[in-house]
Amino acid sequence: MNDKTYQTITVEIKNMVATLTLNRPEVHNAFNEVMLAELTEVFTSLAKVGDDVRVVVVTGNGKSFCAGADLNWMRETLSYTYDECLADSMQVSHCMYLLYSLPKPTIGKINGAAFGGGMGLVSACDIVIAQENATFSLSEVKLGLVPACISPYVIKKAGEGACRELFLSGERFSAEKAYKYNLVNEVVPLEQLDAAVTQRIAPFLKNGPEAMAVCKKLLEHVVEMDLEKAKAYTADVLSKIRIGEEGQEGMNAFLEKRKPDFNKYRE
Repeated sequence: MNDKTYQTITVEIKNMVATLTLNRPEVHNAFNEVMLAELTEVFTSLAKVGDDVRVVVVTGNGKSFCAGADLNWMRETLSYTYDECLADSMQVSHCMYLLYSLPKPTIGKINGAAFGGGMGLVSACDIVIAQENATFSLSEVKLGLVPACISPYVIKKAGEGACRELFLSGERFSAEKAYKYNLVNEVVPLEQLDAAVTQRIAPFLKNGPEAMAVCKKLLEHVVEMDLEKAKAYTADVLSKIRIGEEGQEGMNAFLEKRKPDFNKYRE
């Protein structure tokens, strides 16, 4: 993956961290069909990569993180039929779900403005760190549209109450407000953004990679279950991970008062 050249993104894998950078700075990293296809390909590949990649960072090149939909792409969609619009929208939905469900911790490194569909990427990440001058907006209503495909992830992060304001107003808001609404985990000066991301990465590299992947499945599925179903599901999940190599190593290390060596199970 490190060796492949993409048109709209770059991917660098170093020290078990994959950094995916949106790379259309001339249009503020706006989405088009090519970027969506390339993001979908990379997220699919990262989900299948072994423990050589433990953490995924998503960021943007230039002054913006992602300005939403590309204007030329929007112009093309004006003449789409319903079926064409549906296929296009499904591509957006699938891309966002792949990021959200990626079985590795994901960190959004928000270097600048995140508007429209860019908010989907922000909300689908596990941890989000924004530079203090970053601005955000769910601006779709200003175009007579709605943030439909990204809404599941924004609502999961911010909750219905906040989204009633953000979806319906379409107004821009600050990184501090994004933090208040749980869309961002930390706000730092731009010059401290790299260091803040590095600090967040460090604990993930010490944890059991399988355990983190299972945690993400729990977060995705348990919230939708009634308590009766959750009893059996969660007991099964815990039992399987206890008897697995990683669980055995972690428990033995704790009892032996040593650090676990999860690297021995890397593919």
